[in-house]
Amino acid sequence: MVSTDRFLAFAAMSLLVIVIPGPSVLFVIGRALAHGRRTAVATAIGNVFGSYLLVVAVAIGIGSLVERSVTVYLVVKLAGAAYLVHLGVQAFRHRRELTAAAIGTGPTGPARGDLRTVLDGALVGVTNPKGVVFFAAVLPQFVDHTAGRVPLQMLVLGLIPISIGLVTDTLWGLTASAARTWFARSDRRLSMIGGAGGFAMIGLGLTVAVTGRAD
Repeated sequence: MVSTDRFLAFAAMSLLVIVIPGPSVLFVIGRALAHGRRTAVATAIGNVFGSYLLVVAVAIGIGSLVERSVTVYLVVKLAGAAYLVHLGVQAFRHRRELTAAAIGTGPTGPARGDLRTVLDGALVGVTNPKGVVFFAAVLPQFVDHTAGRVPLQMLVLGLIPISIGLVTDTLWGLTASAARTWFARSDRRLSMIGGAGGFAMIGLGLTVAVTGRAD
């Protein structure tokens, strides 16, 4: 199975990559600012679920196809970018309804549904270009081919960045939602922060769309 040395080395590599805020982190922050703590936590859970789907894809060989094919990679990237922009537009449109959302009513509050929020996060996680590159290009390097059961090794190793990501994304979301609580004392400030969260997601989507591989 996976040796301790490889396990610790991959954990260190994962931590270095994850501490640099990417699309998933910024998405969680945007959702926290626009919708609050509960949505932020559900989004973080969805994100790591979507990210682990990438691990599964790499383990069964699909991930390498995405990494090698410029066309497939571009489709995945643009799909994720478009969805981020869509969510950002929705958050901005409903920014004036955040007062009702803060007390559990209104379309932007928990009434949206935790499952739907988790699925939103999962879709962003599975189309995250940073995740695609990391799991397709870095994860296989830490597998011991002489030990056999390579797909199982990848699935086990993949739990490391997933666990780290769940903790860090949740902390980012809780921190951002705490700042939102202060804004919630004023309807105008709450509307402004909701709009800012929407703009953050739109900007993130546009950034994802225009950056990445140049080959």
